Amino acid sequence: MERADLPALRALGFSDDEIKELGLWEPATGDPADFAEAYLRRSKKKDTLTALRGHLRDICRRAHEERKQIRHVWFEQRSASKAHVRREEFDSACDAVLRGLSKTLYVWRTDRLSRRGMGAVDRLIDDFERKQRARIVSTSEGLDSAQPGMRIVFGILADRAREEAKSITDRTQSSSDEEKREGNWHGGIAPFGLYSPKGSRKLKRLASEHPLARRIAEYLLSGKVPQWIAQTLNNEGKRTRKGKLWRAQTIIHLAHSPAWAGLVPDRERVFDEDGNPLDKWIKRAEPLLDDKGNPVSCGEGVVTYAEWLKIQKIFAGRTGSERGKGRTKGTGRGVRQHKTVAGWILLCPRCKGPMSNGGTNYRCETRVSQGETACKGTVTSRQRVDEAVAVLWINHILSLSPESPTIHDIARRWLAYADPEKEARKQKTTALYDAAIERQAKLRKEFFVFGRMDEATFEELRKQQDELVAELRTELDELSVEADLTPLMDPYALTAIWEAEGIEGRRALFKAACKSLTISLPTKPGDRTPILDRLEPEWRDDSVNPAVEAAWVAWEKSRTASAV
Repeated sequence: MERADLPALRALGFSDDEIKELGLWEPATGDPADFAEAYLRRSKKKDTLTALRGHLRDICRRAHEERKQIRHVWFEQRSASKAHVRREEFDSACDAVLRGLSKTLYVWRTDRLSRRGMGAVDRLIDDFERKQRARIVSTSEGLDSAQPGMRIVFGILADRAREEAKSITDRTQSSSDEEKREGNWHGGIAPFGLYSPKGSRKLKRLASEHPLARRIAEYLLSGKVPQWIAQTLNNEGKRTRKGKLWRAQTIIHLAHSPAWAGLVPDRERVFDEDGNPLDKWIKRAEPLLDDKGNPVSCGEGVVTYAEWLKIQKIFAGRTGSERGKGRTKGTGRGVRQHKTVAGWILLCPRCKGPMSNGGTNYRCETRVSQGETACKGTVTSRQRVDEAVAVLWINHILSLSPESPTIHDIARRWLAYADPEKEARKQKTTALYDAAIERQAKLRKEFFVFGRMDEATFEELRKQQDELVAELRTELDELSVEADLTPLMDPYALTAIWEAEGIEGRRALFKAACKSLTISLPTKPGDRTPILDRLEPEWRDDSVNPAVEAAWVAWEKSRTASAV
């Protein structure tokens, strides 16, 4: 039997012989108390893998000394300091410990674990100890959270890692801002028709693309819509820089890009509801302005600034809105509500792309946006498909046992859909909790390390912070408790919810059970084959096995007997 993490180990550059020497060739067997998870991380792809192989060797050496078996090696390329970046492998490693598959999480260093400060690390250690009596071990620093007094050391190192990350971010951002103010290209992919010669930090016209880019600009200036432009170019065999078909959205992105006019794009930082800056930025559809209010140029453009402004005015006239400060104002329609149950879930049988709402029909979106060259497409009655979707979903749900993972998953997704504010409250409370933990750390540092606070003041402030932390922790624990899913475990209860819900609710229920839905092509014009026979759903659950089917039949019989 092969280990599940063997492909990741080979991707790290280990040979099969080296993997065997590290004791990572055979799957771990025995008591979960003797198992451990190993987590490795690099921030950027350009970081060398040599260092990561050294980290894993150190971890394996520590595990051998403690007579632990590495159950799984988790590796990913993610930033640990940005709150909006989700680290799937890290979450999986922690989840394995919290589910009792292992009792130890090995990391090479605390900053490889997290750069989000003391609050994040302290909460993780607390969850490990409370749920599984598990621990975190930092091999290079010789730290073990199970040892007395180690929690505060973990916290201090995590806080230092967070300050280092903030310092790096500030230096990088300051340098980037100065480069932009001086009219230098910030890097990245230049818009179609332009490029940045190596070392120049300026935009230049690309001879192989500029004629076609200029033609697109003239189409836009003459009032042609992006969809017409994309279809025209595709029909002529013209392709994008990557050799793909043109899409209407690609044309729109070009039209709104200040860099297409040879100008430095501006961007706006995202703040949370309390006014705190986040590590997220939104590109604004406006150029960066200098102190006199003039746009900052970073080289040549496909269009002039005057032409770029004219294109923006043409787009604004079509949508009835005025673009400004990175958001749409005026009479814009805002976020649209879904009008169909299967829209963008139903797939075209030709290109396997999504089919969207076309009024009374579903139509291939690839055909609509890229033309017949991309896909000949197909259309089908929207009403017939939506009615068939209801039959498919209800029949499938009623064929599952109450213990089916799909039933549980649908119930959880439905609760999240029905109460979207709970997750928002949880995120806000988590941020407040982390901030309170950080204040506690700073308070201890002021008293114990720097000695700049008298004991009476320290005790008073400590008591206030302890009370606040306890209050936030209680609230966070309450929000973390999973709602009772029992009322939704009955397939008939879910069926009743379907019947009572509108389009948005039915979409949520259907997507929870079905990955995709493909319609087959009609055999001839006016094909009268029942629509149910032409729909091929891909359900999220595996096929019902005989044991589950027998349990379901027994449950159904007992239900019928009790009803009688």
